[in-house]
Amino acid sequence: MSEPRNGEGTTRPVPVLEKPPAGHDPDPAPGPQPDRSRAARRFWSARRVPSAVAALLLLVVAGFFLYDIAAVRAGRSAMQWRDELAAQLAERPLDDTWVLVGAGVAAALGLWLLVLAVTPGLRELLPMRRSGADVRAGLDRAAAAMVLRDRAMQVSGVQSVRVRAGRRRAEVRAVAHFRPLEEVRQDLDAVLDEAVRALGLARPLALSVRVRRPGRKG
Repeated sequence: MSEPRNGEGTTRPVPVLEKPPAGHDPDPAPGPQPDRSRAARRFWSARRVPSAVAALLLLVVAGFFLYDIAAVRAGRSAMQWRDELAAQLAERPLDDTWVLVGAGVAAALGLWLLVLAVTPGLRELLPMRRSGADVRAGLDRAAAAMVLRDRAMQVSGVQSVRVRAGRRRAEVRAVAHFRPLEEVRQDLDAVLDEAVRALGLARPLALSVRVRRPGRKG
């Protein structure tokens, strides 16, 4: 390519803007960087269904009592169910079987609501490492198990793999139809360790890998 000439007959090089290679990131801008060491907490469930059920039951019971009280204040007689309930509560002793059963059911429901209030829920979501203070990400346990299974199937000698991902541990059960089992297990350990790191979880899953031969047919 010829270079342009100026009026005095000399040449000047044309400036060239080189494109950085793919995958190359420019130097980050100065300033505070996100704290990647911050531990990501588990996701909390909204508990919409238990809250809706509890609110509906309370609304129905309160509505019945308010309607009956308003009817009595208006000069009408109380409903038969409230008279019967008041009579039963007045006549039955505290150690009566039905009183104990009702108290046990109410206590169990209250304990269930308390447990739901203080536990996070959403056990199927694994929190991922946070890259910023305003960004949270999670990975479904079934998706994590599928990724580990796909990576394990790439190991030579592996015939089938079954993966169960928990909150802290991933259990891998592989069947190898050729190659020594110890070699297959070592390759699985290396491949799965890399796969777990690539998932980007805040708390990487511990691996439990077992390899066996296929069972005999018939």
